[in-house]
Amino acid sequence: MDGKMGRHDVRQEANPTITSDEQMFEMICKTSSSAILYYNFESGKVRTLANWASFFDLDVESEEDFGKIPDFVEEEYRHSLQELLFAERRGLTGDSLTVALTGGRWMECEATVNYGEDGKPLEKVIRFKDITKFKSQDEELTYMAYYDILTGLYNRNYFVRLLGNFVRWAQDDKSVVAVMFMDIDDFRKINDGLGIIVGDEVVQQFGQFLGTLQSDQVIVSHFNSDLYCIGIHNPVRERSVEQIYRMIRERLKKPFFLSSGQELTITVSVGVAEYPEAAQSALELINCAEIVMFKAKGAGKDSMQYFDVPILDEFLQKIDIENKLKEAIFHENFVMYFQPQYHVEDKKLRGVEALIRWKDDDGQMISPAVFIPIAEKNGTIVSIGTWVIEESVRIYADWKAKYHASLILSINVSAIQYKRPNFVSKLMAIVEKYEVEPSEVELEITESILIDDFVEMTNKLAILKDYGFRISLDDFGTGYSSLSYLKGLPINTLKIDKSFIDTVISDSNTKIITEAIIYMVKKLGYETVAEGVETQEQYEYLKSIECDNIQGYFLGKPMPAKDVEELLK
Repeated sequence: MDGKMGRHDVRQEANPTITSDEQMFEMICKTSSSAILYYNFESGKVRTLANWASFFDLDVESEEDFGKIPDFVEEEYRHSLQELLFAERRGLTGDSLTVALTGGRWMECEATVNYGEDGKPLEKVIRFKDITKFKSQDEELTYMAYYDILTGLYNRNYFVRLLGNFVRWAQDDKSVVAVMFMDIDDFRKINDGLGIIVGDEVVQQFGQFLGTLQSDQVIVSHFNSDLYCIGIHNPVRERSVEQIYRMIRERLKKPFFLSSGQELTITVSVGVAEYPEAAQSALELINCAEIVMFKAKGAGKDSMQYFDVPILDEFLQKIDIENKLKEAIFHENFVMYFQPQYHVEDKKLRGVEALIRWKDDDGQMISPAVFIPIAEKNGTIVSIGTWVIEESVRIYADWKAKYHASLILSINVSAIQYKRPNFVSKLMAIVEKYEVEPSEVELEITESILIDDFVEMTNKLAILKDYGFRISLDDFGTGYSSLSYLKGLPINTLKIDKSFIDTVISDSNTKIITEAIIYMVKKLGYETVAEGVETQEQYEYLKSIECDNIQGYFLGKPMPAKDVEELLK
């Protein structure tokens, strides 16, 4: 509240004539969902405004009555609330706090204190806002950050995080870590023949059984669809790979009883890889176990296959695309496409996301979804990523020179590239070469960057941000993303994954989650970008909940650089 306005209001209380400004002020307060407490230090007068009675059954007539307000909140919050109510005693101009009321509601409290030139407090305003709805949604988001909704098992990204802990323990105590990667055999036939609802029920019931195997030394994850992964630290005796596999086979001898009345039996193919023999990191272990799982499927399904080097060699030999990719890197047979991003409010161009495409020998475009995973496995992603950064910055510099464009250039950065010691220096050299301001470049990262060493990777983000680069967290909501750690990340932008946008109109739960994400992310001071916006209805909804920016086929598909120039003319 403006200090001058507040003093004027109090001083005019004795005046029977209510000004038009005061009438407007009263109307605003009455329509507010908050409760407001105003105190004037000069006059000693107090006013309770807006929805005070809905929060507190208390008449506040003097500053002494402030001390009664903490009685309405849970005991653990009372001292902190007392300090907020008297923030001027600590010389503060403002303070905020979230507390639980005794009745179960949650409340956000904000204090603002205005001081005179002599340093003495003149007036203060305390605002109370009911955030019970958003608190419950935050708890739901936290659950989604760690667990798979369908099965209740750990989700993929959090599993990788926990498996990384197992590997570090094994390094310290010279023990073994085993990974069992499993897939339901012929699952597509279940989905196609009986429907996806039946398929989901099978996935759920099998996942719930696997959850009974979990312990301090055994972790279980549902990756997606019909894929599961088990991590075992020191796999001996009752938690040996053989014993766990035996228990799984015993369970699968019995059918699953479905809600439709159907009975269904399944088999699984399992691949096993062990640290330190097969791999040295969590992700590598999973990859190796997945490779031999496919070997088990190829050998007739309903079996378990252990990793060994010949299997890996055989698998890699079959990947002809890998050799082709190396040739493509050597000859730079790549091309940059750009997908526009627009401000929601006015549909003005915010910027573009740089997207690499690969032209094979026949001139056909190969999707990054095909070659990027291979490039990440064999390490060529570093050279590809460097080419992407330089080429997209070069093109952007050309746009600036031609059209005096002021855009945000978003560039995806892989975890492997980001972790290179010289990443920052190479990036700076490129933007300086083409005379592009770091503030015009937005680096899009995924949470996989943060998995192995959160502190070190976050510090590097802070360095990049200090240089002026914008930082965007991509694919939010698909992994272990949690608002509890978002608060500590030096980012500017959060991108809401397409999987949310796809169902935001049709699914009420998705609506609730999306609204909560946008509300709380904006409270953290970040910009939001919704990916995969394809319809007018999606756009209108995102606009109504104050999403900042959108990206998707509705306003623009990925396009070559020359088509972007048409937008800039």
